[in-house]
Amino acid sequence: MPGAPAEPEDLLDLNLDESGAEDLQALADEAASGYHTRQLPDLEEPAVPGQEGGALRPDLESALAETEAQLGEMLKREAELMDQHRRLAADFNNFRNRAQRDIALAVEQAERRILLEVLPVLDNFDRSLGATYQDVETFRGGVELIRRQFLEALRRLGVEPLPLQVGDPFDAAQAEALTTFSDPGLPDGAVAAIYERGFTLKRQLLRAARVVVNRVDDAGKS
Repeated sequence: MPGAPAEPEDLLDLNLDESGAEDLQALADEAASGYHTRQLPDLEEPAVPGQEGGALRPDLESALAETEAQLGEMLKREAELMDQHRRLAADFNNFRNRAQRDIALAVEQAERRILLEVLPVLDNFDRSLGATYQDVETFRGGVELIRRQFLEALRRLGVEPLPLQVGDPFDAAQAEALTTFSDPGLPDGAVAAIYERGFTLKRQLLRAARVVVNRVDDAGKS
């Protein structure tokens, strides 16, 4: 036909006749039969160290049992220690509360003792104010008796006055210098006057004395 493309002469003819198709089918069947009949190699399960025939070795079983026993003992010991800790904490709390009560009671008893020692002195002051005196010397004698009574009450409580007198050397460990004074009749650095007497409590300084210290210049010494 005019205008139709010419077929190339070198094209491969892929059309098979019936005999060629039967040969290809026979080859495919043979290949499939050989694949299904081929035996694959057996895959062995990975070996577990210490496991023989699905069971652990006796030495490993013994070690495991010993470890479990030690763990149980440690857990038991931990529980015992925790219980002991709770008991000690409760005992310490009870001890602290008891000590606080004992301290408060001791302070209260000490305060009562001091007041019971001082109240008789107050009673004597009241009696002296209600009494009549013929002269000043009689009144002075009564006040002196009350003073001695008060000093005796302090002594029973462990309070003693410092044995400091005018003319004694000034000791900064027991006295506080308020000011200085010049008295040629006293040594330089001596106590010229006692403004407040010092006291000790059970031989320990309770209150330092407050004194005036004597200072003599070179002109006074000559």
